[in-house]
Amino acid sequence: MAKKILIIEDQAPMRRNVALMLQMEGYETCVAENGRVGIEVARKERPDLILCDVMMPELDGYGVVQALRDDVAFANTPFIFLTAKSDRSDVRVGMNFGADDYLTKPVVRDDLLSAVQIRLARSDALKQRLADNSGFSPDFERPDLLQKAYGLTAREAEVLLWVAQGKSNADVAAILEMSEKTAKQHLSTCFQKMGVESRNAATVMALEVLSGK
Repeated sequence: MAKKILIIEDQAPMRRNVALMLQMEGYETCVAENGRVGIEVARKERPDLILCDVMMPELDGYGVVQALRDDVAFANTPFIFLTAKSDRSDVRVGMNFGADDYLTKPVVRDDLLSAVQIRLARSDALKQRLADNSGFSPDFERPDLLQKAYGLTAREAEVLLWVAQGKSNADVAAILEMSEKTAKQHLSTCFQKMGVESRNAATVMALEVLSGK
């Protein structure tokens, strides 16, 4: 079955061009003209990967990735920003919000296809690792194992523990009685210490440690 990719882009020519390049490679595409519509389409279509412009009316790309990352159903969906901004600080902001990669506009075909292929392959590999670990019994009473394995603080280990159980950032914040912003900051630090870029990768690694693998 063809992988489905959602393109969220307010400029119609760019939206059509990106969709055509992907369709010619056998991908199924769905599109949205702004961030608000993009979230609605994502929840309806359940894409395998999302390409999203940063600067858009109504809701920008940062708002889109933040909203979707707070939804457990999209916590691990590969998310690539399309941006006219190439400044490293802007890229870093996007990554901190939960994006996996970025492409600078105008998008070059080979760069687009390479980024999409790599992110989808990593996503599939991580899903397989999760499936392979399905027979293990993680000890969710031992956040200290995560703390020791990855050099985390006690609070960071608690955040990672709940993320590994499939909780959203909002859920983690409520459970640990902290702000959602603080929960995200702790999780971002966990990613850095673990050497991963996504929630999915962090979850897999946490489950392996908690299972004694």
